[in-house]
Amino acid sequence: MKKLQAASADTNMRVQRKQQPRRQYLSRHVLAICIAAAALSVTALAQSPKDMRPHSNLELKSSDTRLVAAFDWAKQQAMAYVFDNDPVGPWYEASLPGRQAFCMRDVSHQALGAQALGLEKYTHNMLRRFAENISASKDWCSYWEINRLNRPAPVDYKSDKEFWYNLPANFDVLDTCYRMYLWTGDKTYIDDPAFLNFYNHTVTDYVERWDLSVDRIMTRKISVQPPPYFRGDPSYEESRRDIELGVDLLAAQYAGYRAYASIQAIRGDKASAETYFKVAGEVKSLINTAWWNPSEKYFYSYLDKDQHFHGIAGADLLYYNATDAGAKTSGALQTLFENIKKEPESAVEPKSHYAEIFYRYNDPEAAYAQIMDLTRPGRERSEYPEVSYSVIGAIVTGLLGVNIEAPAKQEVVVSTLPQLTANTPWAELRNLPVQGNAISVRHDGLTKTTFTNQGKSMLLWKAEFAGTFATLMVHGQPMNTHLDSLSPGRVITWVRVPVPGGQTISIETSGHSSDLSQSKHY
Repeated sequence: MKKLQAASADTNMRVQRKQQPRRQYLSRHVLAICIAAAALSVTALAQSPKDMRPHSNLELKSSDTRLVAAFDWAKQQAMAYVFDNDPVGPWYEASLPGRQAFCMRDVSHQALGAQALGLEKYTHNMLRRFAENISASKDWCSYWEINRLNRPAPVDYKSDKEFWYNLPANFDVLDTCYRMYLWTGDKTYIDDPAFLNFYNHTVTDYVERWDLSVDRIMTRKISVQPPPYFRGDPSYEESRRDIELGVDLLAAQYAGYRAYASIQAIRGDKASAETYFKVAGEVKSLINTAWWNPSEKYFYSYLDKDQHFHGIAGADLLYYNATDAGAKTSGALQTLFENIKKEPESAVEPKSHYAEIFYRYNDPEAAYAQIMDLTRPGRERSEYPEVSYSVIGAIVTGLLGVNIEAPAKQEVVVSTLPQLTANTPWAELRNLPVQGNAISVRHDGLTKTTFTNQGKSMLLWKAEFAGTFATLMVHGQPMNTHLDSLSPGRVITWVRVPVPGGQTISIETSGHSSDLSQSKHY
């Protein structure tokens, strides 16, 4: 009970940031007025009469009318925040509505949904703006928030010595750039000097300046700039000023190091890849040892200036895949479930990603419930851009289970895993952009998937199904399978097949699975 009360207190503080300049929450009515005014002003400035509003070809069809309604709302809401022809270049709102700006954290967390909507060039432009503005004068930070005029947002920036900055941001952006490379195949993410400069300074000079190396981070003594700016905030958690280190910074750092190592591997720098995969492992080990409370079975949220642990963490660690499998992942999931019961409805930033997390950790029922909650009529703060973009991302990568695996021999591998519930007998996603192509994926229950390559280039499809099957039926012909054990009791059966451009292939299970792949372990 004590730890649940602590989690609730932390959550309540997190949504009360009324005296902090970056996130002043407005009433729903005032917020709606701000959104409307911002949309009108930006449209008037940014688009000529000949221009059309950006359009997305992504479509969802399903027997589940609630799911389709949620998708359609999220798509319309997300596309309303997309703009062209401003000085900053193509962009979408990724900040408090009405600011006409985008911040590092929100772009990183909206990118998957944006990619699915066909906003590849918008995400690329915004990520590059962050990359090109890293500098020694800002201690290897970038601009936390950039507006449509291609300037640092005034609410967060006064000078290179006075500005708002949360330290997980560099690692978050680095990780997102790698993920966008996988989805788009855009080699500028791994070749452009501006991006490479950002990556290289982030894992070296940025780490050195802010005392973030594995051997020093737990005893770091770096002062955070006082109000109204918090330059060097060691967490995305903004409700407390006694935080010396947040576990979310470590989790983002783990993801960032892995992304950097993967980029170096693709570029052929084997030594750097090995070094940073090793460092990433050390960060993950630190999280799963020093930050784990073995008696109470939960992770701490932050370390204070007196070297005392506080709070209970769940969602951040799961979002970045930073927990060890087994009891520690189960503990983080249990914490997340308990926090959902306590968090105020207005805390949409963390809530936006709960569906994605639950799909990733094999709880489609809980994930579906989160999507329905975020998209229901009258939902408080549903206007926040992160909500709609994240709903799209969760449906694509979670419910439909479409993901891009790391390149193997330079071949793109598109994986699918149906995670439909009884609410959704079938669902079909059309016109999903992948590596310059487009694909369609249809699931009929949990036993049949149909994949269409709408492009011209061949794609490798990894068709996954929960359970153990000796064979899968590919166009009615049995094919020997491979098995992956993702966690105790959860087994995935898969086959990999080439799908030429313009072709459609259907794969379904044969027989019955006898494993416990649908069981929960928390």
